[in-house]
This record gives sequence, structure tokens and C-alpha cells, in this order.
Amino acid sequence: MRWVGGWAWRVGGALGVIWLVGVALLAPPGPLSSTSDPHLSERLHRAVQELDVLKKQNDDIRQVLQDFTQQVKSLNNEGAEAVANTVKSNSNPAVVAELQRKLEHAQRMLQQADVTAERKSSSSDFTPSLEFELTRRQVEKGVQEMWWYTCDQLHQLRKQVEMYTEAKDHIDQILEEGLDHTRVIQYDMNKLSKLDGLGTWREQEAADLSNLVQRRLHDLQNPPDCSRAKKLVCNLNKGCGYGCQIHHVVYCFIVAYGTKRTLILKSRGWRYNKNGWEDVFQPLSDSCTSPTGNTHSHWPGTNDTQVLDLPIIDTLSQRPPFLPLAIPKDLSERLTRLHGDPAAWWVGQFLKYMLKPQPKTQEMLDNLSDTLGFQKPIVGVHVRRTDKVGTEAAFHSIDEYMSHVESYYTTLKMTQPDVVKRVYLASDDPTVITEAQKKFPDYSFIGDSNIARTAAVATRYTDASLKGIIADVHFLSLTDHLVCTFSSQVCRIAYEIMQTFHPDASSYFRSLDDVYYYGGQNAHNQRVRFPHTPRRSDELSLVPGDIVGIAGNHWDGYSKGMNRRTRQNGLYPSYKVEEVVDVADFPIYPDSQSQKGRGA
Repeated sequence: MRWVGGWAWRVGGALGVIWLVGVALLAPPGPLSSTSDPHLSERLHRAVQELDVLKKQNDDIRQVLQDFTQQVKSLNNEGAEAVANTVKSNSNPAVVAELQRKLEHAQRMLQQADVTAERKSSSSDFTPSLEFELTRRQVEKGVQEMWWYTCDQLHQLRKQVEMYTEAKDHIDQILEEGLDHTRVIQYDMNKLSKLDGLGTWREQEAADLSNLVQRRLHDLQNPPDCSRAKKLVCNLNKGCGYGCQIHHVVYCFIVAYGTKRTLILKSRGWRYNKNGWEDVFQPLSDSCTSPTGNTHSHWPGTNDTQVLDLPIIDTLSQRPPFLPLAIPKDLSERLTRLHGDPAAWWVGQFLKYMLKPQPKTQEMLDNLSDTLGFQKPIVGVHVRRTDKVGTEAAFHSIDEYMSHVESYYTTLKMTQPDVVKRVYLASDDPTVITEAQKKFPDYSFIGDSNIARTAAVATRYTDASLKGIIADVHFLSLTDHLVCTFSSQVCRIAYEIMQTFHPDASSYFRSLDDVYYYGGQNAHNQRVRFPHTPRRSDELSLVPGDIVGIAGNHWDGYSKGMNRRTRQNGLYPSYKVEEVVDVADFPIYPDSQSQKGRGA
């Protein structure tokens, strides 16, 4: 079986080359480039000032902690027996241990804060180049695509040698060791990304960009004079499910932002809650909720029309250029540098503003979190069945989902060998949770079968169902990794909200079907980096610079799409293209200095 062994050496060699390229490209960069952002110097100056204040506060806190530590030591040395008796009779030892843990954690955080302050204070420019961040992410995607291709080819080869036990066993060994090799490469790349000295910049840049967008949305939704403000009216009751309706409101909000109009959401008689949006979530405006105005028209109207009614995206005529997947031009360079999926981040910011729960909704989520025992690390799995299967999506067994969950935890065990394997399992089929618990007893499944029952078609538009779907989206977005089908709007919403919790969570998912998309979106394009000569009749011919409209990733090293130059449809190697970020001319908003309201 020398031919199989030779094939194995070629696979190993290819993976080795990928590893070397990853190490070379992800090594800490030299002097970081300057940026064309005109507000950089101002932000740097403000950051340094804030760090000086924080350092002073840290010194004060450290002194308090030192005093407290000395008191604890004194008690331990001088009155150990008395303290022990007191603890035994009057307190819970777990509480004492928890306090000590928090004390140690606070000391570590202070040390880290000092290191961060010194690093920032001694650096005049800590912004990485756009090319560096794009290349770093391209390498990470390339390694994953390489493994998907190798794995698929080996499985095909295995079918061809089905009769030869020795060959099959050898291929199985290659698959097992190749996957382990890939995990080690990904581990090393992740470690390098944390050693490049840019972690603090990523955290701060993500917070700065989010705060900026949230302040803009707050100012847009709270004009100085509501009676004179230009408005966009959106009817919440689109004829579809919860996820679809939430995305409908996001679409309305993006158009409102793109036209500088205050969004007025009409939600009375909402099919999920007759009392409307404000019974569940906070109002989109603190001061402007009336749809009245001097002039009124249906979309598109004119620039002078005060109030516009917006149709659903499916029937929208004269489509504006700023529909998803577009991002604003004035934020594009910073956002593209920071994030691997700028469009998902942008949508996530609107969800962050919109989905602020009312106190009773927050209480429901908090109580459910305590009841379920939700804690990290945890993987979120969303299994959509019922009306989706056979119409919009194919059936996927729980085993298929769990294979990707197992892969995630196998990688995590490299740094946390004793990790508890937790899964938050959400579904509209209550039998899925029971099936998963029986098939995978070494996992701790967290979920509520009652939520699954209310998600059934017959009971979907009830108060209980609404609370259930809100809870599922909430907890899925809080997980460390998502395994789901992107054909489901619920999963995509969870992924979009997840982006608001991390500097870049664009890779924290595994979809069993579609790539990320937004219903009714403008074209999703990729640009060819390297030429490709078709090896099969169903493959595309590509030359560098070609634009390909992607229809989907087959997760086997190939994607499907249309070459817009040749108008040919077919498959193409995923690693030979890069994403084209759709940048649109949104209106220019003044950088609001207001720190009050929802966006603060």
C-alpha cells in the first residue's frame, strides 16, 4: 500500500507548509503602521489620560488590598484558633474561599492593568496595519479550508478502497492524525494572535466603535423636536416568525440610519404580544414615538417628505445601496481592520440597541439562567426542525451537530484538560434534548424542553413561545461557540448578537448549511486572488481580480458561485478568493459627545 503512504506524506507536507506560513505571517509585527483615521491622535491622547487616572485608582485600590491582606495574615498568625472556631460556627467556609478567590483575582487584574497602562503610555501608535489584520485572518481561514479539502478527499479515497481493510485503516489514521495536526496549528495561531501585543488595541477599538454607533443611534432616535423630525414608519407585523420579524426591524432601522430619519415602530397587535414591542423590550426612543407629520408618503417619497412608510424588504422598490451586507464608508477602514465579518458586526449593533429588555423580561432571563445553571465554557447548539425541514433546510441529525461540538471541546482540552463539556441545546422539537442526553451521556446538556414545545407551529404565536424564543436567542448568543444552520434566522440573530460581546467573534461558529447572509441582502461578492484552471466540468475558470458572487460554501474546500466576468456558474477553490466588503455612502453623522441615554 505504498501509494496510500505516499498520499499521506503529501498531506502531511501540505499541512506542514501551512503551519510554517502561519507562523511567519502571524509572528508579532515590527513597527505598526499609522492610520489615516483623523481622530486617532485625539483618541490616543484621551486613552492615555484615562489610563493615568486608572493607574492612580489602581494604586489606591492596591493599598487597600495590601492592608486587607496584612489583616488576614495577622488574623491567621495571631488568632488562628479563634478565627477557625468563628468560621466553623458562624459562617460558610465556601464564602471565605470565594472572598479569597476574588481578592486574588483583583490583584491579578490590577497587575494586568498596570502592564497595559505602561504599554499604552510608552507607545505613540498601537494600531496595526489593515493588511496585517486581513492577512492574519486569511491564514486562519486558509488552514481551515485546507483541512476541509483534505478531509473530504480522504473520505472519497476511502470509499474507493472499501475492499482493502489495510488501506481503509491507514486512511482513518491519516484522518485522525491530520485533524489533530490541524488543531495544533490552530492552537499555535491563536496563541500567536494573543502574543502579537494587539489584544488591548482590539478590545479598546471594539468598545470605541460600538460606543460611537450606539451614541449615533440614540441621537437619531431622540431628535431635538419630534414634531419636526423626519421619520420612517415600520410595521412590526411582517407575516413570518420571530427571527424574521426581528431582522425586519433591523432592516427598517438601517434604512432609517441611511436616510437620517427617526424610526417609528408600529407594534400594537403584534402577533407575539398584543401589547406591542414595548411590553417586552425598551422603546426605541425616549422622546419620539408619534408617526404624525406635515407630509406623509410611501417609500421612496422625496427628501422633503417628513414621514415615510417603509414596505418589507421583499417588495422594496428603488433599493438603496446601504442595505445589508453594506457597512458605512466612514467606519469601513476601522471596522474592516478589526473584524472578520463587518456586516454581521454592523447588524449586531442595531440588535444591541433594539433588544434591551424591559425589567420583567430581564428578570425572566436571570431566573432562567439560575434555574438552568448556565455557565461557561459552553457551546450553543440550535436544531431547527418542524416547518423548516424539507422547505428551507435539509434534515441534520443530532450526531452531525455533536461531531462539531466534540471537535471544539477536543481543542479546548489542549488548554483545559478537565473541562466540563456543556451544551446549551435549543430546538423547536422537544424530542431532540432527550435524544441528545441518551446518545451523549458524557455531556451536560442545558435546555428547556418546554421552550421547544411552545416553539411548535401550533403554539408559536403565544406569550410563552415569545419568552422561550427570547431566552433561546439570549443564551445562544452568550455561548463560546455556535453550532447550527445559518438557514435559520434564530441562529443568525444569535451569531450577530454574539459579535457585540467580543472584539471579533466572526469565527465562533460552525454552520451545517449556509454561509452567513441577511434575507433580502445585496450581492455577496468575493475577489479572486489566484488563478484557477478547472479540473472538472463543474468548476469555474478564474483569473486574479475576477469578482465571484458566492452562493454557498460546501465546507469541502470548494464554494459555489458565479464568475461575474464570464457569467459562468460552478465550483471554485475557497482558498483562492477573499471577501469583498460592501462599503456604502451612508450619511455622515457628527461624532456625538453625548454620554447620556441608551448609547452611553
